[in-house]
Amino acid sequence: MPYLHHDGQRLYYEVSGQGSPVLLVHGLGSSSRDWEFQVPELEARHRVIAVDVRGHGQSDKPRERYSIAGFAADVAAMIEHLRLAPVHLVGISMGGMIGFELATRHPELLKSLTIVNSAPEVKPRTPREYLEVARRLFLAHVLGLNTVGKALGKLLFPKPEQADLRRKIEQRWPQNDKRAYLSSLHAIIGWGVQERLGRITCPTLVISADRDYTPVALKQEYVQRLPDARLVVIEDSRHATPLDQPQVFNRTLLDFLEQVDHFQHPQETSAK
Repeated sequence: MPYLHHDGQRLYYEVSGQGSPVLLVHGLGSSSRDWEFQVPELEARHRVIAVDVRGHGQSDKPRERYSIAGFAADVAAMIEHLRLAPVHLVGISMGGMIGFELATRHPELLKSLTIVNSAPEVKPRTPREYLEVARRLFLAHVLGLNTVGKALGKLLFPKPEQADLRRKIEQRWPQNDKRAYLSSLHAIIGWGVQERLGRITCPTLVISADRDYTPVALKQEYVQRLPDARLVVIEDSRHATPLDQPQVFNRTLLDFLEQVDHFQHPQETSAK
């Protein structure tokens, strides 16, 4: 199994396909397995790299304080190690935050950025927002990951025909290391790069589920602050859009990647 040794840790990744490189970054409590409906489609046209972020999946889980900046440094090291730059980066939820962080710190590493159901900051500002953060931290600390997995499965995939997807969440969530999971959750709360959005110069696609945790209006607001960004809303979807609407998601993503590649290398693209 391929690992990158960086900062004293082993970071797991998978590579498949040929073409312009696409780096997939998962969300909190997830792993590279959550791109299972995307990799077969993407690898027909692209070199696909799916990573397990530090503290997740098959990567090492050091007993330390995690940060979004630290996760982004790991991803930057992966890009440089595999000589991917400039790369198309696709990040969902926490993976989107890592994408935002990387794009503001090292814009030269990215050819494009795709943000899925995420935001450029997680900073509570109102009493209601502080209460919600406190509630999430309390539940994460008190409840076992089995209970969290079952509740999350019902929240993300409530339809009867989504039983298989619910079971995947219920089975996979308890496989997390609870200490690493909590450390990653703490890394998210209070993080933000709102003031640095102007540094993101690459083409950016923001994908939002119509029923995501945060409203579409929030994505519309920050998309307007990005120099070269567009927003696509996917209907009848919740936070795990790549899993609950894979066909629409894949088509949207592939069209965007093709447009970026064609614009930047029109002769090379037309020759394929």
